[in-house]
Amino acid sequence: MHTSFAGKRIVVGVTGSIAAFKVAGWVSTLSKEEALVDVIMTVSARQFITPLTFASLSGRRVYGDMFADEQSGSMSHIGLAREADCILVAPATAQTIARLAHGMADDLLSTTILAATVPVIVCPAMNVKMYEHPATRQNIAALQQLGYLVIDPESGVMACGERGSGRLPEWDVVEEYVLRKLAVQDLAGQVVLVTAGPTREPYDPARFLSNRSSGKMGYALARTAFRRGAEVILVSGPTHLSPPAGVRLVQVSTARQMHEAVLTHYQEASVIVKAAAVSDFRSADEYREKIKKDQGAPVLRLEPNPDILLELGTLRDPRQQLLVGFAAESSNFEQEGRRKLAKKNLDLIAVNDIGSAHCGFETDANRLILIDNDGVTELPHTSKMRSADLLWDHIVGNGLLRERPVQSR
Repeated sequence: MHTSFAGKRIVVGVTGSIAAFKVAGWVSTLSKEEALVDVIMTVSARQFITPLTFASLSGRRVYGDMFADEQSGSMSHIGLAREADCILVAPATAQTIARLAHGMADDLLSTTILAATVPVIVCPAMNVKMYEHPATRQNIAALQQLGYLVIDPESGVMACGERGSGRLPEWDVVEEYVLRKLAVQDLAGQVVLVTAGPTREPYDPARFLSNRSSGKMGYALARTAFRRGAEVILVSGPTHLSPPAGVRLVQVSTARQMHEAVLTHYQEASVIVKAAAVSDFRSADEYREKIKKDQGAPVLRLEPNPDILLELGTLRDPRQQLLVGFAAESSNFEQEGRRKLAKKNLDLIAVNDIGSAHCGFETDANRLILIDNDGVTELPHTSKMRSADLLWDHIVGNGLLRERPVQSR
């Protein structure tokens, strides 16, 4: 299962907006990730950035003149449409959106899109008043009815000095939607609930009990599930990670807050993956004032937090919901995995090796051991993103998904 850009042919349509300079960076990134990028520039786009810039970054010819190739016997719009895996229009001006909404074919970009049968992603970028104008809103709605994916612009200060919606989204957002269009949608129709990160259990206003979880594994699972077509709910403890685009993020801090959030949303899900490192204990006493050093070492009385995974094993409907647990272990991986698989009524458990400095907490790599009632599968030491994809491969490939997923609300 590959979700990278390597070998993918992507047509990038650049139109007349000051935001065109940001798309140059996108083209550079795509090319570095081994995508084959063909850029089509409208006449207006060339007023903001030169074709030479895009040619240098993509290493490929830049298209613009609708009739240049036709005079030599070839048809650029047909060739580009046939060869593309995806078409990305960015920045998309109000004029371009209107042209596409009405099916016009008066330049190379619009004719290529009309001739294409591949996903088309449109990224509006314009003045806030133009974006909010009823005509623009109607045209965007028309594009969506035609099956184009329109990514909402960001809010902020624009080049014109006004503030509001209309800024071109950042690449890390757009990238996720492009990868979703390019990936095999083997999780389409599934609603996936993922928990991630640590919890924090305060005992005075300045201090808390926690663990070393960074949330990277859970976020990777949420990100790859979205790319593969799932609707994703991510319940996250405190992390420094940016929320993955396209997922519903529920932020919590303590174990009890995570418990409440999971119980609120678990019935929506057809797949539940508990990757969070929930604190087993919390302080029985929470001091209102900061404990001072000269008061002597405090004695902390601990009390257990709810076992969310154990509770889910009892509450969930095994006919309609797949339950996957994670276990962070430093030894006896298979023995501990099998014990927790049975005790918590799981369908699958991923044992996370935290005994090595090169995988586990706070690293970008992992080594998972997957255990279910049919046996043990050892995954290679690899990146957490790749580990996440391999976990989904295992679930899909072994027919663990429920045939009748719960519908989202």
